[in-house]
Amino acid sequence: MTASIRAFSRNAPMSPQKGRLVADQIRGLAAGKAVETLQFSRKKAGALIKKVLNSAMANAEENAGADIDALYVKRIEISDGVTMKRAQFGARGRVSRINKRRSHILIELAEAGKGKN
Repeated sequence: MTASIRAFSRNAPMSPQKGRLVADQIRGLAAGKAVETLQFSRKKAGALIKKVLNSAMANAEENAGADIDALYVKRIEISDGVTMKRAQFGARGRVSRINKRRSHILIELAEAGKGKN
């Protein structure tokens, strides 16, 4: 495998701040250990990130012929997606705004023997 393998999800229904808390737990881990960590995470973001990680591992095996046991999470990035703006009635006839945030999830895997610093 010469280049790192990437997988991404656009507009995942979670706030980027909450997603980054989970992403920090698996950054730099071996891919198998990262899946195990996400499987037992009690956060909603854990299930969404695990889905993208499994996709990246499948991409590495199918497209690059990489060894799954040698993969590690080289980069994981949670960035802002589209924010849906909704309204909720507030006190004294006013309207309050609710922002329903979404995230873009990018996971990049690499083989442990090649290019790890």
